[in-house]
Amino acid sequence: MTRPVAVRTVTRYVSGGLTHDQDLVAVEAPIALRLHAHTGHERDLGLLMRTPGHDEDLAAGVLAAEGVVARAEDLVAIEVHYDDARETGAADRTDVIHVWVGPRADVSAISDRVGTATSACGLCGRLSMRQIDRLGAPLAAEAPRVSANLLESLPARLREAQHAFAQTGGLHAAAVFTADGALVDVREDVGRHNAVDKVVGALLRRDALPARDLILAVSGRVAYEIVQKAAMAGLPMIVAVGAPTDLAVDAARACGITVLGFVRDGRFNVYTHGQRVS
Repeated sequence: MTRPVAVRTVTRYVSGGLTHDQDLVAVEAPIALRLHAHTGHERDLGLLMRTPGHDEDLAAGVLAAEGVVARAEDLVAIEVHYDDARETGAADRTDVIHVWVGPRADVSAISDRVGTATSACGLCGRLSMRQIDRLGAPLAAEAPRVSANLLESLPARLREAQHAFAQTGGLHAAAVFTADGALVDVREDVGRHNAVDKVVGALLRRDALPARDLILAVSGRVAYEIVQKAAMAGLPMIVAVGAPTDLAVDAARACGITVLGFVRDGRFNVYTHGQRVS
């Protein structure tokens, strides 16, 4: 299996002097995603650029975000084939993840997505604003109710759980917490959208979606794609260290998600559905 952290040589500049050393850096590696329908049809969904680790969760989360699967029983099997040649520096080698889905999976939902997904954009964002509006009734306006003090503490607790970030300083993270602050799951990745896919995929594989009583915390900003993924997972709150975009705010308002931004240093902004903050 490809490791999430690699060693590279580095020249350090400290107090006017140069020293030669080694440093730990986050791994960014491709993985091909192949979808197998219950009819026997196989479709290559292209490449995901990700940090290796929890790849099964990543695939499940991507398919949940795209509306292909909605429950654990939709996932018949997931197999990851790691190309050991990557460890020797063969850049043209690629890991492959195969996902077999059941008859209730909506394979047609992703029929127009083929290509390479970078760690900046991911295999995401296929759903339009109209499709977000068709997710169903907005999430319950009053649930969950969470104290401002607890919400303010989540980014620091997320940071404490970022073990690979502590080694490299180069990974995003996403976590889900209960309304009383218990950590449920945390995932790291070079792409913030991948980190969200991984944590949503972990919930899906435990048949814990929709997650209408959990809070999503992310280490970066909130773009539209993060709101989309939260909406598809039924997550009612997003707590972010960074800022949201205008489209993220509009999408969150439309589907009943509370968005908190700049949650750090004892303060935060509430952009949508502030009634959940007590």
